[in-house]
Formats: sequence, C-alpha cells, structure tokens
Amino acid sequence: MLFFLHGTSTYVVGPDYIALAIPLFFAFIGLEMAVARKQRRTVYHFADVITDLACGVSQQVTGVFMASGLIALYVYVYKHGRLVTFSEGSVAPWLIAAFGVDLCYYWWHRLSHRVNFLWAVHVVHHSSEDFNLAVALRQEVLGDLTATPFYLVLALAGVTPLAVFTCRSLSLVYQFWIHTEIVGKLGPLDRWINTPSAHRVHHAVNERYLDRNYAAVLMIWDRLFGSYEPEGEVCVYGLSQPLRSFNPLWAQVHHWMAMANVAAAAPSFWQGFQVFVRPPGWRPPWPLTTPLDPAPVSPQSVVKYEVAPRKGLTAYIAVQFALVGVATFILLMFGTRLNPWARGALALWTIASLWAWGALVEAKSWGLALEATRLLFGCLVAAGWMWSAGLPTPYVVPTFGVATSSMFWLLRMRALWSRPTSEISGCPGEAYQT
Repeated sequence: MLFFLHGTSTYVVGPDYIALAIPLFFAFIGLEMAVARKQRRTVYHFADVITDLACGVSQQVTGVFMASGLIALYVYVYKHGRLVTFSEGSVAPWLIAAFGVDLCYYWWHRLSHRVNFLWAVHVVHHSSEDFNLAVALRQEVLGDLTATPFYLVLALAGVTPLAVFTCRSLSLVYQFWIHTEIVGKLGPLDRWINTPSAHRVHHAVNERYLDRNYAAVLMIWDRLFGSYEPEGEVCVYGLSQPLRSFNPLWAQVHHWMAMANVAAAAPSFWQGFQVFVRPPGWRPPWPLTTPLDPAPVSPQSVVKYEVAPRKGLTAYIAVQFALVGVATFILLMFGTRLNPWARGALALWTIASLWAWGALVEAKSWGLALEATRLLFGCLVAAGWMWSAGLPTPYVVPTFGVATSSMFWLLRMRALWSRPTSEISGCPGEAYQT
C-alpha cells in the first residue's frame, strides 16, 4: 500500500498494482512464446525484446524520482481546489474515476499522437517493429509527467487520490494483454472494449490505421469522437520513420533530437517553436535534409531492422539482465530507505547497463568499453553500500567475484567477435525481409 503525506493529512494512493503484476507479465510473455512456437510463428526477436524490457526498466527507475512529486501535485489540487466533497464511503468518486480515468487517458493519448512534443515522449512505445506482450513494457520515461496534468480535472471534481491512482494502475495492467498477435478478433467485443485486434490497429503504420483507436479500456470514446477503425488489412508495426536502433536511450530521445534539428534550421524563433506544437506529420516551409514523416509503409514493402546474433551475447545479456533486475527490484521496493546518493548511483548504474547492452547488440565500437566501465562502477557502488551498511567484508567478496567473472566472460566474447565473420553467427547490421 502506498501512502502520501501532505501536512498533517495522510492520503492513501493504493497498492502498486503494476509492480505486483510484474511476475504475471513475465509468465504471460513465456506463455505467448510457447504458443507462437507451437504455431510456428516468429513474434519475438531477442534484440527487440531486450530494448522493450530496457525501456520498461528505465521508466520504472526514473519513476522512483518523479512519482512523489506527481502524486503531490494531484493531492494539492484535490485538497485546495476540489469543487465537490463526497461523503466518506461514497461510491460516487469510484464511479467517476472508473469512467473519468479512461476518458482522460483517451485525450492524453490522442494529443500525444497529434502534438509533436507529446509525441516525442510517447513515440517510445510505438518504436518496436514487433507486436507482442514485451512491447507493452516498452514505456516512455516521461509518460507520467505528461499524463498527470490531464487527470487533474478529476481532482477538481472531488475524486480521491486513492480512486484515481487505483483506476490508473488497473487500467495500465489491463492494457498489457492487448499487445499480442496470438489472440485474433473477438467479435462484438472489438467494437466496445480495447482488445488485441483494436490495439493492433493503433500500433500499425498502415495509412488507413494511422491515429486510430486511442482507448485504454473502453472503445466508446473512439466511437464517440470518430477515431475508431476496425482491423482489416495486415498490420505493419513501428514508425513511419523507423527507429532502426536497439539502443533504449536513443529510443527515448530520438524524436526530440529530430525536432531540435528541424527547429534549428527555422528562419525565426517563432517558426522554430511551432515544430514542437505542430502534429508529427507537419512539414515546415523551410528546406529539410531529412523529412519528418515519410510516406506510410505497406505490408509488401516493409523491411524490419535486425542485427545478426553474436556468439555468446544472448546468454551474457540474459544473465546480466537478471542481475540488473535484482538491483531494480531493490530500488523499487527499498529505494526510500536508501540515501539519495545510493539511490542515484543505483539508478545511474541501471541506466548505463541498458545503454551498454544496446551498444553491444549493435556492435558499436564503444560498447565493450562502456560495459567494462559499468561493471567496475557497479562493483564499487555495491561494495561501498555494503561497507556503509556495516556488513562484514566477506559479504563484499561475491560482488567482486561477479564483476570479475563477467569481465572475463566479456573479454572471451571479444576474442570470438574478432574472428572472421564466417566463424560466427552472421554479422552485425544484417537486416531481414518479412
């Protein structure tokens, strides 16, 4: 149960349902893999899955530092600005929250596709060229920062923090299962609630599917505001201008960089400012070296971006990701008990880990150096924390052991990668046709 203190008042904002559901998320990902394998379908690619999970971990880690401020904002508006006060035990706030959260999400989601700076945040979730349950975890770091203001109208309406944050969490948990190609059409349900069929349309970049089906749970808003589109032709996933990278940090910032480059070429400040508030497909009147929004792709022309596997890398990253998963769990569950320096160092190490793996997957020249640096940094941070916590020296030894063995493993792989490409599985940068 999460609490927020405001002056002498204590506000309950509910359990962290998303954190509690994480084991189920991974269980269903495993089930989806098994079903796809039985059907002889390829719906997962290792590099893309790692990027999905890395974006999710980044969002959770940075959320530790933003959550209290965003909750405080809602609580402040609720306490000082609400126009209605419901009696204790009233079901009215919950009924308003059940529909209000869904409606607020709809408009945040719709504007996030129609306003460039909001799209720069949300584009992360759409950047995968696959569509599977792991993509549901491919989340934007600044998503809560842009979404929270849309829910403040519920604070003005007197909806308690507990009702709003519970409904928001349950809504996000619900949206996990709709990211799959394994589940087909569900008949009339596709028209009234958000289903995998309806959400496949939303993630597709086919011209007829662009900017459709924004719903969280209820499709009534799309039908009411004219943005509903049923699934017809085969969906093509990703972006109109493909990301072509498995670097989770680049996934978070690439559209910001694109907007900045376009704005820098503008004849005036005002014209440059318009880049950030115009729709993503807007073409400025001044010359561009690279178009902001190329023509939509088709199922016949799409070429997915992929890199060939490098010998030993899949197992290495899987093991390292498990270790980082433990660190992330500690940060999420016990972060408030750590001092700010320890919390910041753990978050920095986690982000560096995700960045390094993206570089290794894409065979960047600096990837090995970054990975070696983050192993050393992680070892020192863990040892420093253990010593500061008063743990005996023997407890610190395994930390150095893990770092050292990982370093030897990394160097051994480097020796394998330096061999001719005929001796390893494929070569970096290889793309495949679907």
